[in-house]
Amino acid sequence: MATVRQFQVTFDCADPERVARFWCDVLGYVVPPPPPGFSSWSEFDASLPPEHQGSAFACVDPTGVGPRLFFQRVPEGKVVKNRVHLDVRVGTGLVGDERLAALEAECARLLPLGAVRQRLLVADGINESCLVMQDVEGNEFCLD
Repeated sequence: MATVRQFQVTFDCADPERVARFWCDVLGYVVPPPPPGFSSWSEFDASLPPEHQGSAFACVDPTGVGPRLFFQRVPEGKVVKNRVHLDVRVGTGLVGDERLAALEAECARLLPLGAVRQRLLVADGINESCLVMQDVEGNEFCLD
């Protein structure tokens, strides 16, 4: 039996490039080079049949450690809460006021990128504080 060593996280969305570029900014990811024979992703996209143009986009961790993120256009909009979400680990190892300050600082950085603050979940003696946010298309994620 093969052992899985890598995985990709796929997002359904309305505007794949917009959502991908948001996550590039959040995570420090980059857009991979276009396929061989194309000087840009725009050139590659223009070579596709009209119904497939703008239908997908991806970003990758430049260090090669994190998973590839893939964004695919779907016709339906977001209706309910995500069943899976990303935790952006900005407060790892921090507790109390120091953790809250790290979460708030990252929230302040992400708001101008189009993120939306939802709610702060305050430490309860079992779990540390985290901040629930939404990306540019309303997908939930946590600053953790």
